[in-house]
Amino acid sequence: MTSPKGSQAQKLKLPTITRKGTLEVPSPTEEDWSKDDEEDWVFKGPDQEQDSLPQPYRMINKLVNFLFDHSWEIIEEREASRKAELSCIQPTIYPPLLESKLNKMPNCMAISQDYVFIGGTKGFSIYNLYNAKRIYVWEKLKVDVTSIWATDLGSEILIASVDEMGIIRLFYFYKDGLYLIKAINEADDTSKQTTCIKMEISEGGDFAAFLLQGAGDIWLDVYKLPKESWLKEVEHPQLTINPKKKVRQLQLNTLDPVTADNLETDINISFRGDVKLSLPVYIMKIKPPKPVAGTTFKSPLEVFAKIEDCCGLGSGQNHFIKDSQWEQQAAIFNATFKKYLDGEWEEEPLSMATFHFLLPSCIIAMPVEVKSPPGVACVIGVHWTGSHNFFLYSLNRTLKDKADPEGVWPCAAPIAVSQLSGCYSYLVLACEDGVLTLWDLAEGLSLGVIALPERCLCQSIHFLKYFLVHKGQNMYPEGPVKSRMKCVVLCTDASLHLVAATGTQRPTLSVLVERPVKHLDEAICAVAPVQALPGMVLIFSSNGSVHLMDVAKPQIVCAFAPPRSYHLVVPWKPVFGVSLHHPCFLLRGDHPDEIGSASQAEDIPNSIFYFNFEAYPLLEQISRNCTIPQANVLDDTTFPQVLPLEERCENFFQKR
Repeated sequence: MTSPKGSQAQKLKLPTITRKGTLEVPSPTEEDWSKDDEEDWVFKGPDQEQDSLPQPYRMINKLVNFLFDHSWEIIEEREASRKAELSCIQPTIYPPLLESKLNKMPNCMAISQDYVFIGGTKGFSIYNLYNAKRIYVWEKLKVDVTSIWATDLGSEILIASVDEMGIIRLFYFYKDGLYLIKAINEADDTSKQTTCIKMEISEGGDFAAFLLQGAGDIWLDVYKLPKESWLKEVEHPQLTINPKKKVRQLQLNTLDPVTADNLETDINISFRGDVKLSLPVYIMKIKPPKPVAGTTFKSPLEVFAKIEDCCGLGSGQNHFIKDSQWEQQAAIFNATFKKYLDGEWEEEPLSMATFHFLLPSCIIAMPVEVKSPPGVACVIGVHWTGSHNFFLYSLNRTLKDKADPEGVWPCAAPIAVSQLSGCYSYLVLACEDGVLTLWDLAEGLSLGVIALPERCLCQSIHFLKYFLVHKGQNMYPEGPVKSRMKCVVLCTDASLHLVAATGTQRPTLSVLVERPVKHLDEAICAVAPVQALPGMVLIFSSNGSVHLMDVAKPQIVCAFAPPRSYHLVVPWKPVFGVSLHHPCFLLRGDHPDEIGSASQAEDIPNSIFYFNFEAYPLLEQISRNCTIPQANVLDDTTFPQVLPLEERCENFFQKR
């Protein structure tokens, strides 16, 4: 986009001789002059010389050239990625084994025993895990259910659902009966209605905790659940039941029947609204810790008298720093960082809590008179947003007792994420500086401290059942394993890491998936361990893909996908459920062709897809043969350290 220089006014135009490249100062010595100097000059005609364009055409020329260059870079990048995809080995994609078509959009799901509980419009439904048959529907609400939990109590199941108003309801599912226990936070006055944000049920269903929010405040309510009374009340109903009340019977959908061995299809479930079960017992209300302020003590002796029983030691509340000292430090800080503090400050959001029920352990200090039966939670551990402390509260108390912590575990930085293992033996505390602290609660020792790579912050932690690599295959060791844990850590930059700790040895960190740089649609948004397959996790990506990864290799084993006519409407927040006791997982899929034509979200055709690992040849043998006998562990020289110290010593002396 240039114009030749020439006009009618300039009739005479002499040829020009132009030097190639940039001009340089010649050397003063003639011997250093170039012999091929004539080749450095080029002859140009007068009509070939060009001028630069005037504005705005010069700017337009730069923009056009930039667009062409940028487009060419994109073309080259896409071509390189296409060649890379063709050269790499694509994983095997397995279709679902069963499909359960739903009339309304499911918002959440939970799996317990042989049942699937799906929350949706005005209630929830119960499905059979084996044949995808709907066996009961409970729809008595005016709003949708947004979250649902199911806890195995042995022969019974405790169900907890939260609706759009934040009201949480507890249900008791026993044999062929569904019982409503209580709506925990339902209020007659809507202005006093509180919202349930999070909940947790202890191992065995002895306790439950609910994080509630209302009137600009937030707190944690803890209840004791009378599960023994529930069992007696449903097995021997009281004679005061109103016989005039009608019982809602089973409702089945019209799915095609699927034959399976030893499959119970004639399940008659009824809602027993006429049976009143014992209510949960309210035992404790936990509020966020107060900000550290000036002391109210008059002498150091009062401080020591306050903490002589070691309760609350380390929380920072019992100190001897006066208000004047705090004000002096605040003034120095504001003066030093004044240029950074000027401007508008946003209002800080309410502090959120993360909490876990902990079993009795020698690492948890409890009063001598308190004796908890084995396998029953005795302490609830809580940490709040922005707090350095992990508070421990005893569950052996009543509502009249003051809710003070029995113990405090301070950390060097605010705790961002915490996770308790499924066996309740290991705890990981991840701080905002990327440092992870690993605890063995069962043995009462620390497994070490390890830091994530620079600029990696923890988003979620997922424990794996401890496994060994035997002859190239991941295997679960037979018998108990002590002081050994493995977990995967998903970071905020979508990178995935494997953390392993063994006794007193230093924990190790390995990268499973790097942070995506070019293909952001491949960023990991969710991770779920697969209990039926040792050392394997399901990875859900933002583009809707679902892969199975072997963390020991690490490499992708296979992929799972619904039929082509379905996809994930919200791929960065997939609705799925993985069974802890069965080799299967469930995934919600939506029909894209009818999304635009549907007037409401609830009218969109949806399906729940069932993937059974044992139905696929590549995974069948892994699922069926996933345990290594203890004799093989003893024979292999690389595995003896897995056994407890007592067994290792006994085996050593037997060989001697």
